[in-house]
Amino acid sequence: MASFDEMREAGDIETIWQNGEFVDWDDATIHVLTHGLHYGTGIFEGARAYDTDNGTAIFRWEEHLDRFFASGKPYELEIPYSREELTEATLELLRRQDHDSAYIRPIAYFGYGSLGVSPDDCPTDVAVATWPWGAYLGEEALEHGIEVMVSSWRKHASSQIPTNAKTTGLYVNSLLAGEEARRNGYAEAIVLNKEGQVAEGPGENLFLVRDGEIYTPGLSQSILDGITRDTVITLARERGYTVHDQATISRGELNTADELFFTGSAAEVTPIRKVDNVEIGNGDRGPVTEEIQSAFFDLVERKTDAHDDWFTYL
Repeated sequence: MASFDEMREAGDIETIWQNGEFVDWDDATIHVLTHGLHYGTGIFEGARAYDTDNGTAIFRWEEHLDRFFASGKPYELEIPYSREELTEATLELLRRQDHDSAYIRPIAYFGYGSLGVSPDDCPTDVAVATWPWGAYLGEEALEHGIEVMVSSWRKHASSQIPTNAKTTGLYVNSLLAGEEARRNGYAEAIVLNKEGQVAEGPGENLFLVRDGEIYTPGLSQSILDGITRDTVITLARERGYTVHDQATISRGELNTADELFFTGSAAEVTPIRKVDNVEIGNGDRGPVTEEIQSAFFDLVERKTDAHDDWFTYL
């Protein structure tokens, strides 16, 4: 991905919606004593708009809004805008920047007011940004897969911090795992939960294929309930696959899998060809992964009429 400065220079990004107003990209700033900056007290989403045969459309925007509002509840962070206001702001942002396809980042956080641990007296600030973003892990990764390592960092448990809330501060855990992997020459990490079972990637859910059946860790494994995860489960079942969506997967099962792949709004459907230098299957994208991946891209590019209710059109 190009840097924001490079995209700014190219004219690809110009505007951000912030607290009810459209502002110039460079003017979308916060105070250095913002509560969310110091304590990670924010929530966010990552969605995609696709350039489809029926025009630009945001994929599963309503489900992203569901999770956005739900993520604020454990922190008593109330978003001062309605779903309709956020939707119209996002659609208008795409229009203003001529984004036929884009990554979409809504964020809400406790703002500037006081700096005790308690966010009392801090307002809730809300912003939405959109920018062009291609394949998160690279175009070649979509076809041939990536090499990953099992991280030494464990995923926090839901008894410690709500794992199904998409909270800004919690992604320090993801950063540690992902950067450890990249320092060791891998594209991404797999994170185990505190019991030592497979949880997910730093920003992705994980799927395992064995003997023609599909397995993915359940919510009890401290994962985020991914929207692309749910999409893939639906697409796989529609194609006749048995999907075990509340699976417990041991670390050892990764190495003996027929196929592995990641899913996520950023990662989409990305095959995994090696774990800790152990080749998975034939060391390339497997046939089940390829079928699910093709079904996913046919869906989001609207080459099929299925699930039209999952799309919010510009």
